[in-house]
Amino acid sequence: MAKKERFVEVYSQGVMNVVKVLVDSETGVNYMLGSHDLRTGTGLTVLVDRDGKPIVTPIQE
Repeated sequence: MAKKERFVEVYSQGVMNVVKVLVDSETGVNYMLGSHDLRTGTGLTVLVDRDGKPIVTPIQE
């Protein structure tokens, strides 16, 4: 049985200054990864809607 990846990249922008959106395949929660030149200044945060609630992508099994 093939193992499902926990985090799936659904969006990517940039080459040096990179922004990626990752979705947790178990919970559906969306995260934004931002990094400066892929070596320094990397950060990860939960994406939220205008009410401050986490953005959740429906999970299809």
